[in-house]
Amino acid sequence: MAAQVAILLIEDNDEDAELMQRALKKHNLTGNLVRLGDGAAALDWFFSDPSKPMPQVVLLDLKLPKVDGMAVLKELKARDVTKTVPVVMLTSSKEERDLREAYRLGANSYIVKPVEFDQFISAVEQLGRYWVLLNQR
Repeated sequence: MAAQVAILLIEDNDEDAELMQRALKKHNLTGNLVRLGDGAAALDWFFSDPSKPMPQVVLLDLKLPKVDGMAVLKELKARDVTKTVPVVMLTSSKEERDLREAYRLGANSYIVKPVEFDQFISAVEQLGRYWVLLNQR
C-alpha cells in the first residue's frame, strides 16, 4: 500500500508551486507532498487506484489546464471515496462568483494568493500547519 500523502498540491504555475513547497519545507511539512500540474492529472491521481490512501488536504488552484479547479472540486465532492477530503482553493481569483461557487461545491476553504512574497510565504505556512498538524480528520 502507498504511503499517506499529507498534501496534494494541484498547481500549474511552477513559480507558485516552488514558493509553496519552499514555505512548507521550512516547517517540515513537505515529507509527503505530491504536486500535480493540471486538473486531468488530479482526477487520474484520485480515481485510477481506489485503494490509494487519500491526502490529508488538497491545495487546489482554480485556473488549471485541461480540467479547471471547479470541475476537479465538483468531482471530488460528488464521489463517496473523496467527498470528505479537505479541499482548500488556493487561487489568485478575487471574484465573488468564484468564491460562492467554490463553497457551493463543497470547498473547505478559499484563500486568495497574496501578491506580496512575505505574505504569500506566511499564508502557505499557516495553511500547512493548520491542515497537516492541527486539523483532525
